[in-house]
Amino acid sequence: DNQLCFSIYACSKEVTRFYRPYLEEMGITYPQYITLLVLWEQDGLTVTEIGERLFLDSGTLTPMLKRMESLKLVKRVRSKEDERKVCIELTEQGKDLKEKACSLPKTMATNLGITEQEYRSLLIQLNKLIETMKTINDRKGE
Repeated sequence: DNQLCFSIYACSKEVTRFYRPYLEEMGITYPQYITLLVLWEQDGLTVTEIGERLFLDSGTLTPMLKRMESLKLVKRVRSKEDERKVCIELTEQGKDLKEKACSLPKTMATNLGITEQEYRSLLIQLNKLIETMKTINDRKGE
């Protein structure tokens, strides 16, 4: 009952479950959605850069990006500066999904029965926890 790790794990599973019907309407999965969130924030990142932001390795990310490419949400583009570097860019279809997805945070807050300020406060606390844990784990070399 007093284990933070279990509460965070259970919360993550329930958040994913909450989003699922909304994302199904958009024709995407939760991992694809969070990948799109990263690209909506900054388009044209490498697979490695996307992985760093999502805490995913390229072995997990590459098959998903291929699937997203087949759905015409993203495309792979070789860097003009460095031919070895491949960037992932949003297609028009991928960009268009942003409009549909922009209401999801408000829908989440409404369903949770919390105000926008409480929602933002929770987000700040969670991001602080993530950064603290990342710093501790990086220091330990994990």
